[in-house]
Amino acid sequence: MMALDLPRVAGKLTPDAPLAPLVWFKSGGAAEWLFEPKDLADLQAFLHDLDPATPVMALGLGSNLIVRDGGVPGVVVRLGKAFAQVERADDTTLSCGGGASGILVSSTARDAGIAGLEFLRSIPGTVGGFVRMNGGAYGSEVKDVLVDCDVVLRSGDLVTLPVAALHFTYRHSDLPEGAIVVAARFRGCAGDPAAIQSEMDRISASREASQPLRSKTGGSTFKNPRPEISGGKKAWELVDAAGCRGQMQGGAQVSEKHTNFLINTGHATSADIEALGEEVRRRVKEKSGVELEWEIQRVGRQ
Repeated sequence: MMALDLPRVAGKLTPDAPLAPLVWFKSGGAAEWLFEPKDLADLQAFLHDLDPATPVMALGLGSNLIVRDGGVPGVVVRLGKAFAQVERADDTTLSCGGGASGILVSSTARDAGIAGLEFLRSIPGTVGGFVRMNGGAYGSEVKDVLVDCDVVLRSGDLVTLPVAALHFTYRHSDLPEGAIVVAARFRGCAGDPAAIQSEMDRISASREASQPLRSKTGGSTFKNPRPEISGGKKAWELVDAAGCRGQMQGGAQVSEKHTNFLINTGHATSADIEALGEEVRRRVKEKSGVELEWEIQRVGRQ
C-alpha cells in the first residue's frame, strides 16, 4: 500500500514500523503502517477516508500480544498522550482515555477516594485493551465497573456503547472488528484513599511474588477453563501437571515461576513463542483432556 493511497493525517504515519519494541515479548515483525493520531478528529477522519478493505488494528501497551514474524498488514493504530487522560466525572466515576494505563486509572481513583478499581493496577495494559478483552484480576473484571465507552468504528463514526451492548464474557467482548475504544467511564464506590492504596500494595506484592514481571513475557497465556471442565484446576495447574514447567522451544520458555506465562529468554522469535504455546496445549490435552484456549492475542502473518 503506497503512501499516496492513504488519507492525510495530522498525527504520525510511519511505513514498515517495527512492532517488536512496542510489545512485551520484544519479538515479531513490522506494521505495514503505524498510525499515531494527533487527536480524536484525526483518528475519525483517517478511518473515514481509509479504503474500507484495509485492515485496522489497535495497539495498546502490547502486553497480551504475539505479533507474528511476518508483520501486520494494513494499519496499526496506537493511541498516544491525547488519549491518555483520566479525570473524575463524579463522586464515584472516572472518565478515562483509551490510551490510559491501568496504573494511572487506579492511582487517579485512589486520589479521588474511589474504591473498586484497584484491580486495574495489576493489568499491564490500556483502557482500550481492558474493554476489548474484559480484562480482570483478583476477582474483578471490567464488566463489573464499566458504565459505557466511546468507540470509533471502522467507518470513522463515533458511538457510545453501554456496557450491556458489549455482551461481555470471560476475556471477550462483542466490540466490532476494527473498532477502537477511545474513552471509557468506570464506576467504583466511595472509599478511603489509604485503604485503597493498601489494597493496591497487596495486589502489587502478590504479582511480584508469583509472576515473572522482570521477563519479556505476554502475561497470562491461556484462559482459565471452566471449573466443570477442568475439575476446578486453573490453566497454570494443568500446564504444570502436564510437565511443561521450564519447557523450551528455541528461545522461548514456559516460566519456572508461573507456568501460565511464556517468556522470551533473549532472542526468541514469535514463531518460537507461538509454537511453544501450541506444544503446551497439546501436552495438556493429552494429559488431562482439557483443551486450553489462548488468552494472548496472536496477530499478523506467519
